[in-house]
Amino acid sequence: MATCDVCGKQENMPYECRRCGGTFCSEHRLPENHDCPGLQWDDPVGLYDDDTGGGRSGGAVGNVRDRATSTWRSYFRGNTTFVFLLAMWVTWVTQIALRLVAPELEATLFVLRSSHPEYVWTWFTSVFAHGGIVHIVTNSIGIFFFGQVVERRLGSKRFAALFLASGAIAGLAQIGATILLVGPDVSVGVVGASGALLAIMGVLTILNPGLTVYLYFLLPVPIWLLTIGFAAFSLLQGFGVAEGGGNVAHWAHLAGLAVGLLYGTYVQGKVEPPQRLQFGGGGPGGPGRRGGGRF
Repeated sequence: MATCDVCGKQENMPYECRRCGGTFCSEHRLPENHDCPGLQWDDPVGLYDDDTGGGRSGGAVGNVRDRATSTWRSYFRGNTTFVFLLAMWVTWVTQIALRLVAPELEATLFVLRSSHPEYVWTWFTSVFAHGGIVHIVTNSIGIFFFGQVVERRLGSKRFAALFLASGAIAGLAQIGATILLVGPDVSVGVVGASGALLAIMGVLTILNPGLTVYLYFLLPVPIWLLTIGFAAFSLLQGFGVAEGGGNVAHWAHLAGLAVGLLYGTYVQGKVEPPQRLQFGGGGPGGPGRRGGGRF
């Protein structure tokens, strides 16, 4: 049994595309139905070899461009989780460098602040920025383990939209909740991918509530219990009932989780739920080998 690279459906008799090496269900087996990169530069009739500049791609230059574009798309599809993880670490290194020479520039570029909500780019760049090594390592571990599974079910485009939208909504929710509960005079800054991570967990909780997660890599618990426990803890700390909240954006966690639960409800029944957590390489053309690993 294999998983369709587009919709995540489990297939007893999967189809392997001869152009890109991917595995697909009957609905997505045709190259045009899975946006096959091979369609863009597999040229059996010499359409792209028109050196005079004619043809669909504008001759040799267009052919090279098409090949480069299709290669990038082939690598990106199925590997968005890894691309986002790389972006997080590159952003963090950039933050460290900016702190040494231009601290205010770091805040302007990467911190979502209540004093400057009109800096729309920070709605998204703040998702990749982090406050310290423990912060980014913790989020990276969670995204690495859970992100791959959700991406396989949703597809790379929808996964990317979920990640960015939930991260932005989570940050804005933290600022809004703080202003409402504390007052508009308080300056609030938000960074981190925790909201996006909780959205990913929310989707998994809806798709398969009984999915086993090994807490601290040792203690097996169903993901629904982990999600409810985390939500309750964040809610209590958000209202100041529980101690130890520190500098953690608990309202961002709750907002991200809410987005994930809602989106999970929306796609429930449309994608195949994961039966267990399995990890491996990326999608077609991704790390490891052509066709990548399968879940």
